[in-house]
Amino acid sequence: MLFLIGTLLPFRSADAQRFGKKDLPPALTRDSLIEKYSEYGTLVYLKCENSVFPDDVRNFGYTYNGKKYPASQHYSDSTVAVFIPKYYNAGRDVDILVHFHGWYNNVDSVLVQFELIEQLYESEKNAILIIPEVAKNAPDSYGGKMERKNGFKKLIGEVLDSLQERELIKNDKPGDIIISGHSGAYRAISYILLWGGLIDNIKELYLFDGMYGHLERYTYWLDHYPAKFINVYASDTGTRSETERMVENFSAWDFDYIYAFNEELTPDILEDHRIIIIYTNLAHEELIHKSRNLYKFLMASCFD
Repeated sequence: MLFLIGTLLPFRSADAQRFGKKDLPPALTRDSLIEKYSEYGTLVYLKCENSVFPDDVRNFGYTYNGKKYPASQHYSDSTVAVFIPKYYNAGRDVDILVHFHGWYNNVDSVLVQFELIEQLYESEKNAILIIPEVAKNAPDSYGGKMERKNGFKKLIGEVLDSLQERELIKNDKPGDIIISGHSGAYRAISYILLWGGLIDNIKELYLFDGMYGHLERYTYWLDHYPAKFINVYASDTGTRSETERMVENFSAWDFDYIYAFNEELTPDILEDHRIIIIYTNLAHEELIHKSRNLYKFLMASCFD
């Protein structure tokens, strides 16, 4: 059954290059963030061999629009931020929300800017949050080790092992996984769906204004796995064309999906539909937190 609310709307700007902020985020002290979020739970920073970077492809950095982004500043950080809510009740498996950030950001800036910890905590879902560092403060969608076979599986395995060694969790077996990605994160996520491993664990995917390419990987995944997909696109970025192509494919292949406006979202829409396409008037850097979208999605998610 095909259920549409409204129609696809034009962008105010068709600039497909606008993935993120043009100015680098301000420096943030990790000690201050650990203190800030202590009222919600435990925030730790791990250094992981299987994190996104370093990676051979970016050993010499990257040049974009004539500007050089050196490896030492943008592709050498193996940090993975992990948050465990105060209320977390360890079970046999560990349910995980994994967030990949987009252009001109880093693990610290997205915690503050997009209120990821606050939204998970408010949902009271029994899951931990994992945020790997990708291209740090750079305009680059390259997914590093996440583009390798079983790269995602290795990363999650290493993170859970480290948490168990620190006695922050009781076991290291991954349970249900929800992947959240903003903007340029689309590429790393597409490779995870292609061959990153743990594919049967990935129950849901939230793409926040990131449908810039690799549409075939997302579509194949939806056609072969009973997972939930929420794609949010904004009016001031360049995701329109790929979103329209995706909807065209869904219609041609009789995929059940719903199209909705952000302000019209209800718990029933989020709970009753597997594939949800959402148009928002919010800006590219607002659509994760301004209307509490992540919180709303988590409330209707597979997490307990």
